[in-house]
Amino acid sequence: MSLSTVSTPNAPAAIGPYSQGVRVGDLFFTAGQIALDPKTGKLVDGDVVTQTDRVMQNLAAVLAAAGAGWTDVIKTTVFLVDLADFPTFNDAYARHLGEARPARSTVQVAALPRGARVEVEVVAQVPR
Repeated sequence: MSLSTVSTPNAPAAIGPYSQGVRVGDLFFTAGQIALDPKTGKLVDGDVVTQTDRVMQNLAAVLAAAGAGWTDVIKTTVFLVDLADFPTFNDAYARHLGEARPARSTVQVAALPRGARVEVEVVAQVPR
């Protein structure tokens, strides 16, 4: 199977040597998204809820560019700088997912790029 990259101007440009997303067969893997504003490339100001909303909007844009949506997501991995933020993160996350309930792992990390409080990556099955 061949790999194909997916990118969209509706999500932040990669800030390193990686792609916003990669498709192989019917699977789609996103890069982790932090709360960067796609227009300015700067981290949005605000608490974990504000950052989660931006992260989920960025992921939705990358998924859409691949022809997918939240109901196609199989698994998410969440990175939080402080697990005490989990309840408020979870509420914001659930609002964006709607009825979708992918498998999920959540881990606390020492730090994230650009001082972000949250990062999320997804694996989805892309409709043919």
